[in-house]
Amino acid sequence: MSSKFTRKWEEGEQKGLKAMLNPSEPLRNRVELAIKRVEAQIQYIESTLNRLTERDRYLFSKIVEAYSRHQIQKAHVLANELAELRKMANFMMNAELALERVALRLKTVTQLGNVVSTLAPATQVLQSVRVGLSGLLPNAEKEIGQIGAMLNDLIIEAGEVTGVAPNFEVVSDDAQRILDEAAIIAEQKMKERFPELPSLKSTEGAGEDSSFSE
Repeated sequence: MSSKFTRKWEEGEQKGLKAMLNPSEPLRNRVELAIKRVEAQIQYIESTLNRLTERDRYLFSKIVEAYSRHQIQKAHVLANELAELRKMANFMMNAELALERVALRLKTVTQLGNVVSTLAPATQVLQSVRVGLSGLLPNAEKEIGQIGAMLNDLIIEAGEVTGVAPNFEVVSDDAQRILDEAAIIAEQKMKERFPELPSLKSTEGAGEDSSFSE
């Protein structure tokens, strides 16, 4: 790293009119703040997922009960509600896992100082997560948007000092890889966390001896 970048990374804007009028935090401190904010959103999404899991268990038990009593219409209504809940949970699971990968990337920045190449894909992932949570978790959507804007400012500042600009083709590929990895793991975690429903068709004509397993 250049000495100029090192100073900005460790000390922030230390001299000149700009520093007097608008003193800035060192880049390192601002990256560490971004990590804390991302981790706070991970915890928030996880707490929401826990509530959805409890609701899922309740609905699942009611569906099994409805089938056992031959209340097929009621079972269908409950199953539709459960399907919507799991769709929301899937969005949130993807978001949580993507944010975990963003946090890991930000932690490598504090060690290597490779701000532009590391943060640029992270901001694209944050944008994708923000869009995915739109309408589901408004507070998280807003906060993630603000974190993304904060990281974009860091990229601009680091680029001005180092002369390094993001390679957007590489950035997009890198971001997509992060999202794909998160989606693969989310699919597996969804299967572990949410039991499969009994088939509607196979149970509509079931008798009193029908059994259901979670």
